[in-house]
Amino acid sequence: MSGIVGVYYLDGQQIDHQKLGQMVDIIAHRGPDNADVWIDGCVGLGHRMLWTTPESLLEKLPYQISNLTITADARIDNRDELICALELNDYPAEKVTDSQLILAAYEKWGEQCPEHLLGDFAFAIWDRRKQILFCARDHFGVKPFYYYSSAQAFVFGSEIKAIFCLPDVPRQINEVRIGDYLVSMFEDTTITFYQDILRLPPAHRMIVSCEGIKLESYWSLNTSYELRLGSDEEYAAKFRELFTEAVRCRMRSAYPLGTMLSGGLDSSSITCTARKILEEEGGSVLPTFSAIFDKVSECDERAYINPVLAQGGMEPHYVCADQISPLIDSLFKHLDEPLFAFNLYLNRSIYKVAQQQGVRIILDGFDGDSTVSHGVSYLNELAINKRWFSLIQQLKGFAKNFNYSFWQLLWQYVWKYEFEPIVRKYKLLRIGQRVWQALHKRVTRTTDSGNKPTWSAILNPNFVERIGLKERRKSLNKFFLDSQENQRAQHYYSLARGVMPYTLEVLDKAAAEFGIELRFPFWDKRLVEFCLSVPGEQKIHQGWTRMVMRRGMAGILPQEVQWRGGKSNLAPSFNHGLLTFEQERLEEVLVKNSELIKEYTNTISLHEAYHRFISQQDKEDDSFNLWKALNLALWLKHSDFSLSDAPQVHD
Repeated sequence: MSGIVGVYYLDGQQIDHQKLGQMVDIIAHRGPDNADVWIDGCVGLGHRMLWTTPESLLEKLPYQISNLTITADARIDNRDELICALELNDYPAEKVTDSQLILAAYEKWGEQCPEHLLGDFAFAIWDRRKQILFCARDHFGVKPFYYYSSAQAFVFGSEIKAIFCLPDVPRQINEVRIGDYLVSMFEDTTITFYQDILRLPPAHRMIVSCEGIKLESYWSLNTSYELRLGSDEEYAAKFRELFTEAVRCRMRSAYPLGTMLSGGLDSSSITCTARKILEEEGGSVLPTFSAIFDKVSECDERAYINPVLAQGGMEPHYVCADQISPLIDSLFKHLDEPLFAFNLYLNRSIYKVAQQQGVRIILDGFDGDSTVSHGVSYLNELAINKRWFSLIQQLKGFAKNFNYSFWQLLWQYVWKYEFEPIVRKYKLLRIGQRVWQALHKRVTRTTDSGNKPTWSAILNPNFVERIGLKERRKSLNKFFLDSQENQRAQHYYSLARGVMPYTLEVLDKAAAEFGIELRFPFWDKRLVEFCLSVPGEQKIHQGWTRMVMRRGMAGILPQEVQWRGGKSNLAPSFNHGLLTFEQERLEEVLVKNSELIKEYTNTISLHEAYHRFISQQDKEDDSFNLWKALNLALWLKHSDFSLSDAPQVHD
């Protein structure tokens, strides 16, 4: 984790050294070890250095060779392969920095260079000969890259605040993003809360020149390829090989390294694998960081954390998560945007403890669920293909393993794939179905006080209409709806959905506050491609989801963790934290003084949700809706926005 900034004046204006220096200084938290700028007339690049890998200790950025200059926030994992392909064997490998590898790759392959890189990266290269700025971001968006462009200038940075150091960059609310935020919609991977401040999407390259911006994808997952191996054991062995390498290459460090340990399959697999690697290399004890819950005990995972720690070779550290407010005001400064992730306060508390222990790198198990896939859509395939015996066997196991009713599960599939197609064929049956649905809806409306609110419940209807949110939501949700019948399509959707790069960006900025670099073994390109390619029966077997991983981790994970069913629901602790620490602020911001957000929200609905919440009679999503509205209001206040800052919409 480092910080990058840059300016390219397309109109030939000369770079102001002081302004470029301010851009570098405002992200000083991203790199306390070194800082520098490079200027060539109308182009300027800046860098903040956080030393993490052994090679980074030798790195000087921005870095120039001949007509090329680079600034980069990068960790390259296929170093040996690149050193060979780029014919850099005359140099000791430990003396070749990652930014030098990227620049050499650009010299050899030009615009195709990102296709040859493995790892996490965001970089910009000024090509003086071609008079272009070449930018690229890694495959999944681990490293952030924000930018602003106009006819006069192109400005970029690791964080939005750096871009706003230039007075010519407008600072105006993007109402469309506010709408997306309030309905939890993240499919747009370019949008931010500011008009004209954009994100470079994952797996994209961008060429900036006086002729304009050329933006294109350099890689995407292959949804048609299916890997066929000879046995379950071969799939498990391949998973273990790729996963071990994904962990190993992310352990390259010149400083102490630790792991998140929640007790779930993902963090436990990373921790146990990292401990095993350290043991084989005769290395040091592995620090682990866990959230524990003494007051809200239903969230506590020590029953699964402790068997991992019992393997030895680890030094545990804990955060008492139910004694912390979920609302951290300083996050507004570091995130630049309203906070969506309601559990980020847990991560932030862990980062603080890790910093106190001298740890600079944390291996995080973020969303291994999506990489490995639960494989539940494979059950849809079985029903579609009338393989009812196989489906029944899977459902029996699933019901047992995850504590569901077998008969309710079976009825859902029988109705959807046998009865419903018949009903759709005949008009009389369709009419009967609609009558039954109407009666059922009326009964549940009057008897079920806990029914789920509609997606627009907390929104101002005028705001919804003004920004065309209903149509936008329908268009963006089509990606989800098209993915549900086919196992591989659903798996691809879980990997490619916009919430992934958004969450990675949020985690990056939260960790940067404490000089921590996060690394995500489950978001290794090689591992992701393998998991997507395995057949459905390797993802779910006898009702056990994520089967290829469970088999692959045999002998590495404690059996209590390897064969655990679900995972702890952290919502009770979040609700406890809001009620215990933030009830007064909820009432002040959302009930007594809701002027800042009345343009966007239905304040009456918010008041009702608030009173249900404090009386602990809340409906589903009440606390989450209150959380989003509260964070939006506090961000607007922190950013000193008023309603006059909103863009004017004219008929």
